[in-house]
Amino acid sequence: QVQLVESGGGLVQAGDSLTLSCAASGRTFSRSAMGWFRQATGKERVFVAAIGWSGSTYYVASVKGRFTVSADYAKNTVYLKMNSLKPEDTAVYYCATMARRSGNYYRQSDYDYWGQGTQVTVSS
Repeated sequence: QVQLVESGGGLVQAGDSLTLSCAASGRTFSRSAMGWFRQATGKERVFVAAIGWSGSTYYVASVKGRFTVSADYAKNTVYLKMNSLKPEDTAVYYCATMARRSGNYYRQSDYDYWGQGTQVTVSS
């Protein structure tokens, strides 16, 4: 059984930085791609970033240049470094893991396991 536990969320001001962590157990990251998604109140959950099998990274346009996804395979942990935060980044952030190599990093249904989410609130 795979378990994902996010941490690092909180309340920050616009322009601040925050780093989210996602610790995994039950599957090593070297065998999985990892994604970050977010869900704002009253909206659907959407793709934010992913780190693929080869270590390549992918971002939604709205966070490109501000967010950085990385992985520490020795610690089985993936990170989302968020800089220059904006109020519109306010959401619950979820990490997810994908086992299939042919999966689409942007598609939620291709991910196998999800964390419980961590709240990020950015005040203006």
